[in-house]
Amino acid sequence: MFTIEHDFDATVVTLVDEGSVHLQEDVIVNAFEDCVTVEQLDPHTDRLQKITLSMAQLRDLSAALNLPEGVYRLRRNED
Repeated sequence: MFTIEHDFDATVVTLVDEGSVHLQEDVIVNAFEDCVTVEQLDPHTDRLQKITLSMAQLRDLSAALNLPEGVYRLRRNED
């Protein structure tokens, strides 16, 4: 399950891990104009862990999810 909320400066997607087996904490994705952050509570330390991705890193991640194993470099459109 997931939710989508549109805030003033970001779109927030929350991913809820549903299931009968070991569940992970919710993942919160904040999409800003210039970056995306991914947050998840670490239950062992009770601290919020945060990763920040640039838009280029996000494009690379999106492409990587649909490619086989290997090393790639995406070509950027230069207009």
